[in-house]
Amino acid sequence: GFHGTSHRFVSKRCIELMGAEKASRVIVCHLGNGSSLSAVKDGKCQDTSMGLSPLAGVPMGTRAGDIDTCVAQYMMNHDNLTADECLNILNKKSGVLALSGVSSDFRDIETAANEGNEDCRLALDKFAYEVKKYIGSYTTVLGGLDCLVFTAGVGENSATMRASICEGLEYLGIKIDPEKNKTRGEEAIISTPDSKVTVWVIPTNEELMIAQDTAALCK
Repeated sequence: GFHGTSHRFVSKRCIELMGAEKASRVIVCHLGNGSSLSAVKDGKCQDTSMGLSPLAGVPMGTRAGDIDTCVAQYMMNHDNLTADECLNILNKKSGVLALSGVSSDFRDIETAANEGNEDCRLALDKFAYEVKKYIGSYTTVLGGLDCLVFTAGVGENSATMRASICEGLEYLGIKIDPEKNKTRGEEAIISTPDSKVTVWVIPTNEELMIAQDTAALCK
């Protein structure tokens, strides 16, 4: 995945904080203008939402995310587009930018949604829905879930998005504490004491991960 360094740092940090036994099955949600999820078992990534390119996965700031591949053919035929023009639209003019009609910045979209903009509300709901689907599927891949971790710009800072994503996941044993969920940009457990799944906010540090990997290779 194209956020591999981030997922590696955050999943490793989760294991350090929880211990290997309590963080055997981890889902990392790297959510921002670019977003991806990973399923990690015993410290090793089993699956990631990005594919050959960063276009795959959940809808992002300007990327469409997962779509029926025939959409590209339809766009090219309908609007007389070249393959490069079509991919430019899917990469740079789609996602929550297209859904909201306002911005690719989740902060702007959230502000407009709170002011009554229904297109912006749809964009936020769609994003949360798609992230939620990946959490469900990755829980199946892992055979259960010990820890759910939010990171990156949206994941670290948007309490409302974290709450929207976790809403309806109580059947997995996920319970969010509204007060704890108010955290921004700090390492924190935001789940309730009786939550079967420990939900974390862990700020990513890709630069540190690169430095640690480099140091290990130089030994």
